[in-house]
Amino acid sequence: MPTSTVGKVTDVREKDGKTWVLLDFTNLYYDASFLTKADISEYRPDSYKERERGREQKLRSVEEFEETAEEVNIDTFMPSGGG
Repeated sequence: MPTSTVGKVTDVREKDGKTWVLLDFTNLYYDASFLTKADISEYRPDSYKERERGREQKLRSVEEFEETAEEVNIDTFMPSGGG
C-alpha cells in the first residue's frame, strides 16, 4: 500500500535479513524493498518555520482532544446490546 511519502534517506540499517532506511520527512524507518526512488522534483524540504507551524498545530489538536475528553460525562451513556 503506497503512502506517497517522499524524503531523503538519512540512515540505512540491516536487521533479520531486511534493509531498513530512515527518511528525513517522517523520521521513520521503512522496509527498503517497498520503496521506489522518487524524482528530485518531488522532494521539497521543510523550512524550520514550516516544521514549527506543524508542531504547533499538532499540539493544538492534542489540547483540543484533552478539553473534549474532560467535557464528556460517561455517566449518561447507557450500555446497549443483547441481554
